[in-house]
Amino acid sequence: MIVLARRLAQLVAVVLAVTFLAFTAMNTLGDPLFNVVGFVAAVDCDAVEAGEIEDISGQGGTTLGDCAVVAEAREEFHLNEPLPIRYGRWVGDLIRGDFGTSFKNRMPVSTVLADRLPKSLLLMGMAEVFAVALSVPWAIAAAYRANRAMDRASTIGAFGMLALPNFALGVILFYFFVVKWQIFPSRFEDDNLALRLKSLVLPALTLGMPLAATYFRLLRTDLITTLQEDFVVMAKAKGLSNRWIMFRHALRPSLFSMVTVFGLNTAALIGGALIVEQVFSIPGLGRALVEASIRDDYPVVLGATVVIATGFVIINFAVDLAYSYLDPRVRRES
Repeated sequence: MIVLARRLAQLVAVVLAVTFLAFTAMNTLGDPLFNVVGFVAAVDCDAVEAGEIEDISGQGGTTLGDCAVVAEAREEFHLNEPLPIRYGRWVGDLIRGDFGTSFKNRMPVSTVLADRLPKSLLLMGMAEVFAVALSVPWAIAAAYRANRAMDRASTIGAFGMLALPNFALGVILFYFFVVKWQIFPSRFEDDNLALRLKSLVLPALTLGMPLAATYFRLLRTDLITTLQEDFVVMAKAKGLSNRWIMFRHALRPSLFSMVTVFGLNTAALIGGALIVEQVFSIPGLGRALVEASIRDDYPVVLGATVVIATGFVIINFAVDLAYSYLDPRVRRES
């Protein structure tokens, strides 16, 4: 229980550190008032009130009334308070489940996240399923034929997948499967689950194929090493079949590195999803994050950051727990 409590405290500390950095950056690099009151936010209202700038209310220009709107917006969104106080207020609201209100459309951020997050989660889940389903049998086949023609060809193919950027792979898949052969829809369709899954096949492959190459390289190397261990040699001497040795003795201890990278990549998939969701017109969390960043809509950015950071630490915490299952030595040390 002490170890679990310590780990949970570390997770909370990581989320707070990430959100504080994001909060500071969003409040330093841009002026969110532009999204609330428009270009009036750029006017020096203190100078207008002091009479240093002419009040041209009769000419359709900046007026004291406009400055009153600016002051009201600053007070409503607490933009007139010091940064640490605003961050503390935001964390307090977050604990109560209030993610704030979008500056752009005045919608609750929780509503935006609830609409966008499921699409991104489904996309990333499908990408990981494709990656694991492709990489595991691929690595097993290559490890059985280490340093042969099939293994060398697989290694070259894996390097090619890793060298190809996500956006380039997405454009290639889009051209052949959407434009030329018209197998998949050109845009995301959300009418029912079948159409939703069909719309996400190409984006999931775009994200999953480079992951499959990474998992293949790690698992192949670990399998080759494990198959040379004494306990595997002993199993062969007992006359056990290659299939039994692979799946009962060699595969599980060889998954250690792959599980580590799986946890890191699953949380980091949002980076690739930013581009993939743009290419395939998917209204997911990544696309919302890009749009909000461009518009300085920092409540949405911060809400997405909380979700991403929390997902990251939870997944890596789950990976730590998986270690104890894959390797009994870790369980005994814990």
